[in-house]
Amino acid sequence: MSSRKLSLLLKLIIITLVTGASSLGISLLLTTSGFEHLLGIIKPKSESAKASHNKLMSADAQNISPVTDQMNEVPKAFQGTIVYQGKLKANEKVIALTFDDGPSPKNTAQILEILKKNDVKATFFMIGQMVKYFPQVAKQVAADGHVIGNHTWHHWYRHMDLATAASEIDRTAEIIYKTTGEKTTLFRPPGGFLNNGLAEYAKNEKYAVMMWSEESGDAERRSPQVPGLVKNVLKYAKPGAIVLMHDGGGNRSKSVRALPGMIAGLKAEGYRFVTIPQLLEIQAQEKSVETAASPVVTNQEHPNQQLNHQ
Repeated sequence: MSSRKLSLLLKLIIITLVTGASSLGISLLLTTSGFEHLLGIIKPKSESAKASHNKLMSADAQNISPVTDQMNEVPKAFQGTIVYQGKLKANEKVIALTFDDGPSPKNTAQILEILKKNDVKATFFMIGQMVKYFPQVAKQVAADGHVIGNHTWHHWYRHMDLATAASEIDRTAEIIYKTTGEKTTLFRPPGGFLNNGLAEYAKNEKYAVMMWSEESGDAERRSPQVPGLVKNVLKYAKPGAIVLMHDGGGNRSKSVRALPGMIAGLKAEGYRFVTIPQLLEIQAQEKSVETAASPVVTNQEHPNQQLNHQ
């Protein structure tokens, strides 16, 4: 082969390789961008913010060690039951804030900052897949002293056989423990569905199946604006209430902006904030000094037997 033909052949090979590499790079870029858009992630502009962001996003590639090693148990009376709220004395003004569908790198981090600033502890019901994607955020939730609950691996609503339900809950419990060190006995079914196999499996495993007594409305298709979210929480607040909010599952920027107003409003009304285990312990202690019937709120006692949320 002549040197001229050989040179031409080499040029064709180089052009082909460069074109292929460029296409692959664009494909990867679009894939990453699409994933970040889905989670509502906005990339930081400053160099210091970029460094912090990169550290957080790369955490799932590191050997994550748990920050605690504790069992968030609930009183035996609540194990294997469905609970919508704490049934407390009228003067026991405590309320439990709960957040579903996280952890997310943006919204959860902002919520943690607000809770820390206001000295409030909350309960986070986490999706297993999200813990896998963002372990460092899950670790921070535990490190800040909040309680973590199980919200399944995929957040599916459909009916499941026993093996699928077990996988959804057990895989999530395992990754929560391996990542944060928390062994949880709290479970919240996605969408509030109680008849698709998940709640039944959770009850058999002695989880407390935690529903809610009021919600901000932040996961509605046409969710209220910030003042409306605050109003929803303050309007229906009562001793023992369990408030449903979200730190994942989409853009929860309105939830983040509404949270300081919710906390300030509830504090002005004399409420103090507790985690779910603390709430149930208060109820159990009150029951121990009373002779009334069990205060556990059952599915039959609740006016809405099937609640749904995103």
